[in-house]
Amino acid sequence: MFGLFNSAPKVSVDEVKAGMAAGDIVLVDVRDTLELRGSGKAKGAINVPLVALQMRANPSSPECLPEFKQGKRIVLYCASGARSSGAARMLRQFGHETVDNLGGLYDWTHGGGEIEHV
Repeated sequence: MFGLFNSAPKVSVDEVKAGMAAGDIVLVDVRDTLELRGSGKAKGAINVPLVALQMRANPSSPECLPEFKQGKRIVLYCASGARSSGAARMLRQFGHETVDNLGGLYDWTHGGGEIEHV
């Protein structure tokens, strides 16, 4: 309703895969560990559960991961696109300029993306 839980990707899987191959895009799975174990994750994605994102993606945090300090385009996904949408807003508040919500893991696989089991 009103686009709050819109899982339609705003960026194509082919674009994400090409950007990852070129080293220009960081793909981030914001689902929790249990979800990852159950379904795997997008090949090449890093996992930063939503509950840890504030510490791991905030450049002013001493626990910020290097992937979030490189100024690369960040593409997020979760199970449906709802959590990754909220995560995108959070990253923009931290000063990350180019952040996109791919949607859900289904959008990744439906677009031809590969899954790796964890």
